[in-house]
Amino acid sequence: MRVMYCTDTWTPQVNGVTVVTVRSLTGLMERGWEAMVVAPAYPPDMPGVPAPTIEPGGVLSLPSVPFPNYPDIRATWPAAARVRRAMGAFRPDLVHCATEFVVGRLGMWAARSCGVPVVTSYHTDFARYAAAYGTPWLERPIRAAIRRFHARAARTFTPGRSALGDLAAMGIPHARLWGRGVDTECFAPARRRAAWRQRLLGDADADACVIGCVSRLAPEKGVDAVLEAYAQAAGEVGTRRLRMVVAGTGPAEARLRAMAGPGVSFLGTLCRETELPAVYASCDIFAFASLTETLGLVVLEAMASGLPVVATPAQGVAESLRDGCNGLAVGPRDVPAMAAAFVQLARDPARRAELAAGALATARSFSWEAELDRLDASYREVIGVA
Repeated sequence: MRVMYCTDTWTPQVNGVTVVTVRSLTGLMERGWEAMVVAPAYPPDMPGVPAPTIEPGGVLSLPSVPFPNYPDIRATWPAAARVRRAMGAFRPDLVHCATEFVVGRLGMWAARSCGVPVVTSYHTDFARYAAAYGTPWLERPIRAAIRRFHARAARTFTPGRSALGDLAAMGIPHARLWGRGVDTECFAPARRRAAWRQRLLGDADADACVIGCVSRLAPEKGVDAVLEAYAQAAGEVGTRRLRMVVAGTGPAEARLRAMAGPGVSFLGTLCRETELPAVYASCDIFAFASLTETLGLVVLEAMASGLPVVATPAQGVAESLRDGCNGLAVGPRDVPAMAAAFVQLARDPARRAELAAGALATARSFSWEAELDRLDASYREVIGVA
């Protein structure tokens, strides 16, 4: 059996969609599927997610240019004929359009012209991004375009129950809950590194509390609220007792660096296989302020690393965050409440440990192996193979 993935984001770009797509393809190939990927071309020296070996179809890299104001995102030239020829040569049994933009739509068009069944993924609620980027009037047309795209698929996969409800409200009856996994071997408390903490803390107290934030540095992620909350908490506790690290890059990075006060370190893009797991596990608290996640993969990775989470239980994050069990819930962009949570946990190591245990238990209930078995079975249902 053969599957072709068509995606507007691929390695080495770092985001939740790429992580899930790479994990899906790796698991499917382990289960006997042959694969091919159609994706944008990226600069050869761009750091990020390691590329898996895709056989026998390989990767068709389409010409692309950096997206204005966000160069990590690539705008792909609509090379319809190339995608159609590649599909004809590979002869997939199924096409999975993982994104709703140029490459995903090229895959949809080619699959329909070749008579190949199509499934899609709904990872990101782009309609809700409109307000964060100062264009709220675009929310309705974006949502309508998303609805039309997924309505053409035989099945649409989404990782969150709230996103499932959004799709149902759009009139997509074939949506399925899938993609709710975290790698608990890669992300684990055992990845904690004393030497890394020592370098980070410098002249701070050896047992200082470190807040971690892993995110794309973009307006919709709300990292500015986390930085403001840290500044308030550090003003009360002191930077000798409280530090913060931010991992990730994006169009808001310069602004966020400018507003960050003492005690904040920006780490940029980190290797997901080695550096990022160590950073998670070497922190003591995880902070997150996004309100638009369909899942909130970084929240699960932090929990798997043994970190209590301070976040707003909005959208997909609400499905993993349990106030008082595995973290502390705060209101949307409620900076004083988030700062108070930081102070509480910084001053109470026993409470942190209690919430960390709850976080680990939550993460271990999100098994990737079970999710991949379900994806394999769902693909087989769509193409009519037992």
